[in-house]
Amino acid sequence: MSYGKKQMQQTIYYFDKTDFTGLNSQEAQKRLLKYGPNILEEGHKVSPLQIFLNQFQDFMVMVLLAATLISALMGELADALTITIIVILNAVLGFIQECRTEQSLEALKKLAAPIAKVLRDGEQKEIEASQIVIDDIIILEAGDKVPADAVLIESHNLEVDESILTGESVPVHKEAVNNVKRAVVTDSNVVYMGTIVTKGRGKAIVTATGMQTEMGKIAGMIKDIEGDETPLQKRLNKLGKVLVAGALAICGIVIVLGIIRGESLYYMFLSGVSLAVAAIPEGLPAVVTVSLAIGVQRMLKRNALIRKLPAVETLGCTNVICTDKTGTLTENKMTVTKVFCDEEVFEVKGDKSKEIAKMRNKERSAFRKMVEIGALCNNAKIKREKIKIGKETLEEEKYIGDPTEAAILSFSMKSGLSLELVENIKRMEEIPFDSDRKRMSVIVEINGEKYAYVKGAPDVILDLCTYKYTEGREVPLTVFDKKRILDINESFGREALRVLAFAYKKLPPKFPMVAEFIEKDLVFVGLEGMIDPPRGEVYGAVLKCKMAGIKPVMITGDHKITATAIAKELKILGENDKVITGQDLDNMEDKDLEKVCTNISVYARVTPKHKLRIVRVLKNKGFTVAMTGDGVNDAPALKEADIGIAMGKGGTEVAKEASSMILLDDNFATIVAAVEEGRIIYDNIRKFIRFLLSCNLGEVLTMFFAALMALKLPLAPIQILMVNLVTDGLPALALGMDPPEKDIMMMRPRNAKESVFSRGLGIRIIIVGFLMALSTLGAYVFALSYGTLEKARTIAFATLVMVELIHAFECRSERNLIFEIGIFTNPYLVLAVLTSFLLFLATIYIPPLSVVFKTTVLTGYDWLVVVFFSSIEFVFNNLYTAYIVPLTKAK
Repeated sequence: MSYGKKQMQQTIYYFDKTDFTGLNSQEAQKRLLKYGPNILEEGHKVSPLQIFLNQFQDFMVMVLLAATLISALMGELADALTITIIVILNAVLGFIQECRTEQSLEALKKLAAPIAKVLRDGEQKEIEASQIVIDDIIILEAGDKVPADAVLIESHNLEVDESILTGESVPVHKEAVNNVKRAVVTDSNVVYMGTIVTKGRGKAIVTATGMQTEMGKIAGMIKDIEGDETPLQKRLNKLGKVLVAGALAICGIVIVLGIIRGESLYYMFLSGVSLAVAAIPEGLPAVVTVSLAIGVQRMLKRNALIRKLPAVETLGCTNVICTDKTGTLTENKMTVTKVFCDEEVFEVKGDKSKEIAKMRNKERSAFRKMVEIGALCNNAKIKREKIKIGKETLEEEKYIGDPTEAAILSFSMKSGLSLELVENIKRMEEIPFDSDRKRMSVIVEINGEKYAYVKGAPDVILDLCTYKYTEGREVPLTVFDKKRILDINESFGREALRVLAFAYKKLPPKFPMVAEFIEKDLVFVGLEGMIDPPRGEVYGAVLKCKMAGIKPVMITGDHKITATAIAKELKILGENDKVITGQDLDNMEDKDLEKVCTNISVYARVTPKHKLRIVRVLKNKGFTVAMTGDGVNDAPALKEADIGIAMGKGGTEVAKEASSMILLDDNFATIVAAVEEGRIIYDNIRKFIRFLLSCNLGEVLTMFFAALMALKLPLAPIQILMVNLVTDGLPALALGMDPPEKDIMMMRPRNAKESVFSRGLGIRIIIVGFLMALSTLGAYVFALSYGTLEKARTIAFATLVMVELIHAFECRSERNLIFEIGIFTNPYLVLAVLTSFLLFLATIYIPPLSVVFKTTVLTGYDWLVVVFFSSIEFVFNNLYTAYIVPLTKAK
């Protein structure tokens, strides 16, 4: 239990724990119920009732309600009641869409919630940061976001960026408290919620959560995950304003011409309002949002968590994917397979590892020293788990931590190193690994003497060595020795092995705790080569990328030879493709890199700073770039990329926050799957835009042409509203869930700047709108020649509904005929069209409804007229798809 009190402006914490093994799960749950979750309070949420009421605040809906009131006052109660029902049904549809979007985005926020590492029940666990309670022990590493205010009880070169609180950009060095039983808190030993660990590692006891933290006291800084509207939504909103202006102008002309022709002012006003409501695609942005949200859920099932909705659109444009190697292209299950020490190379396979274990037992062997360094200069942990095999209960050892460190520790233990030795040797200090230094050092005390144990990249470690350890002696390291070691390192690399070098140094009793002193004049001990095999599914994913016109690029810190071997195996590296290193990059100007970047498929030995430069050069060249990353230093490159992709398993919180997407399985194949989903979503958005605007244009032009021809309006106001409800709602939503076309990943990526109406979509919408209007007017004029006005309007009503429902199926593809993609491959659309058609039939064949909707029963001959005229658009559209579209493709 901990508590704080103010004494002379200092906060003092007393901790009655001495073992610091963390809370148990039951105690943590009690505290969570008592103090609440560790979150900052969010703004006021809109209630479902408010969402429903908001549906009636649209300008055109308000005009329609005013028209309803006028209808009621004039005694047209049937009209008033029907319009009210239609408005309510539209509101219900809008309400469902908005609620679904809110729920999807809320679920998205929960899934993207920050993760924290804590000690619970005596072992390290990962939990949602919101579940942290007071007295939890949190574990902090470079790249982590501090989840709550806490007092440091352990610190190893820990530095924290507190700019979010203080505005100071320079990281602050942190030390652990001197006395954990009576902790005098100062800024130097406290970490604050929301700040970022930039260097080192540490442990801390939580002293405040949620709104009681410093962050909670000064501001609620949580941002909504959905953020701004996507670029497509913004473009559609602008388009909507243009369409509103155009539709209102046409409606005004229809009203004026109708009054001049002798129609009543009330009738023409109601017709104009109904036509405006039908013509304006007010549901378009909402349907886009729903479609994006549904797509996000689909991506989640494929292990891609979208943090920002605009990323969904951008994914479909991606034409370069820059990916890490380790864990993304490979399995991230490292195993030591070759070692070099005592002037010999040994293979570690099967029983031969036993021979190596025997070597370790030789007194003063370099091998013995190497496995000891590997186990102690290591942050991986051994966890024992009990497993049942039949009736027997066996104890299994699991290695937890960085895969490379876990492989080294596992090899050391399998080579006969004593676990007691590892646990009993005191580790005094650590100089952590980072991507610039490419090495890690620890200070250990053995039999009263202090040693620096170092591991890292062979070329880096060799530059720091002046001696080598062989046959129990430290002898000078010659130029010849260095060349031989580098040759062996290169031979390991040609076998796609990741190689680390091991070295040590005996330290004097007193020494400065600085890397420049500790990591110089080292004694080289040996090399360990390990392999991380490619993931099986990546082979197909790379092929799919190339078929889709997407260039996969490997960016890795590994040796050039290792990277080349893996890239060739995965077919990322083609015959004419180049491999360059970070050093090559340093020697190139950006303009020179731009000239050759299209032919570079592998960047080896690069740092996060290089990543940022690579992204900028590719973007300047006109590519839409997806970039993966996991470390704190990767954040700038992730932000700069069009699609920043963070690793879900090994990624730091900083990398995740900078990203647009998180890979829950750290798998390259998942990136390709997400790109495919991005294409599917954008295609589906184009489908319902095509459908909605074609139908709306057809309805407007039908009334406009009739007014110009001085005809009685072919549709009654109530029929216009019904067409809008029947055809625009359900089929449009169903198109948003359309399955992908088979060749979607064989198409070139679209240009990120292209209009949603590109590739002939705008022309097709206009053509189909005209054909719908001509078909409906043709049926109306023909019906007038043998029937009453009511019969002719019913036939026009039926023709317009039929042609729009048929067009819903046509909108499923811009390249293929309806019969090629299959009518029943989208069951949602079949159900939506069937429901809409039955609702339409009800307005004709159910007597009370036929009175309300001003319809009359249609005979067999009438239906022949409807089928003939509604098939005109169908025939022309299929001829256009079969003959005109291939010609435009060829161009």
